[in-house]
Amino acid sequence: MWENKIDINQVVEIRAKTTAFFGVGAINKMEDVAKNLSSRGIKKVMVMTGKSSHIKTGAWEVTKKALEANGIEYLLYSKVTPNPTVDQVDEAAAEAKSFGAQAVIAIGGGSPIDAAKSVAILISYPEKNAAELYELKFAPDTAVPLVAINLTHGTGTEVDRFAVVSIPAKEYKPAIAYDCIYPVYAIDDPALMTKLPADQTLYVSVDAINHVVEASTSIVTNPLAILLAKETIRLVAKYLPVAVKEPENLTARYYLLYASLIAGTSFDNGLLHFTHALEHPLSAVKPELAHGLGLSMLLPAVVKEIYPASGEVLAEIFEPILPGLKGTADEADKAFAGIRKWLNEIGVTASLKDEGFDESVVEKLVNLAFETPSLDGLLAIAPVKATREAVRNIYTNSL
Repeated sequence: MWENKIDINQVVEIRAKTTAFFGVGAINKMEDVAKNLSSRGIKKVMVMTGKSSHIKTGAWEVTKKALEANGIEYLLYSKVTPNPTVDQVDEAAAEAKSFGAQAVIAIGGGSPIDAAKSVAILISYPEKNAAELYELKFAPDTAVPLVAINLTHGTGTEVDRFAVVSIPAKEYKPAIAYDCIYPVYAIDDPALMTKLPADQTLYVSVDAINHVVEASTSIVTNPLAILLAKETIRLVAKYLPVAVKEPENLTARYYLLYASLIAGTSFDNGLLHFTHALEHPLSAVKPELAHGLGLSMLLPAVVKEIYPASGEVLAEIFEPILPGLKGTADEADKAFAGIRKWLNEIGVTASLKDEGFDESVVEKLVNLAFETPSLDGLLAIAPVKATREAVRNIYTNSL
């Protein structure tokens, strides 16, 4: 059905570049990774992580041992917060350059990995800072090697070329995408994710669903992005309830992690549009808001807005959650209600109002969606024209 939505005369890019070590016990591949770094002449690395997950999961113990066994010195920066800021990136980059770091290792979810990607660029551009990078004042084409040890099954950033960092002074949360920040290696070990709290298990998994909804319906999508979207949603629908009920279930974590990885590859190919462009203002204004929760609250309204243009694709990829859709424009409200019902059933019940947003901030959010550097590029590839009215509708229908 969706095949009719593909323009076979449009030349698109199909991407899959990072080598990921995937499976239970993959963290032990850090010995091979460290050996490879050493063989390249890399003797000093910057390690970027958050406050404690690198220790609680055991990832740092294995990584530290591998680095030391291969004669690699390290400097640990463990101050990355959710929704990392340009100030954190600048501080870490200054420490990395002073230390003489030749590569960067990230341990964590999307925030530490994205911050590490940024530091990897700034080591190669010592005269630049993070605000210049995220306000798109220069376009890097080189970065020091990056290794991503992933601790969540949602972002896919360990296998893609994207990074997001906030500029709090302007309430901007831009995104960048450069080939030079594909990680050289990624570690995807489901055993590192069994301690994820239930709410984070939900939020990161719904993040993966948002990635593929956008990637499969953008105006630059390709058949691979759509194929991966279908499998991502099938896997999340099947294994997310299991992981919430049985957090130590490695099979469930394995397939949620695989779903996240292929979702990252899907949006590396098909890119993103409304949901991420509109979530970034939410968590820029309210940094404590979990990215995946912000996306969850917007998803039904985004699907409603784009369904008339993308119904064939959405009906097919949402089959495991919303069986029986035909993809016709008159199903937009049905899809909106169905996705909201599914989110409620799995435990994501919050609305924008529940998180402190109301009608009085809608116009500010709309302005940020159009003013924040890089978000215009996402809005430009939405399947329906991203007018201010369309963006306002999505926010309003998410309240």
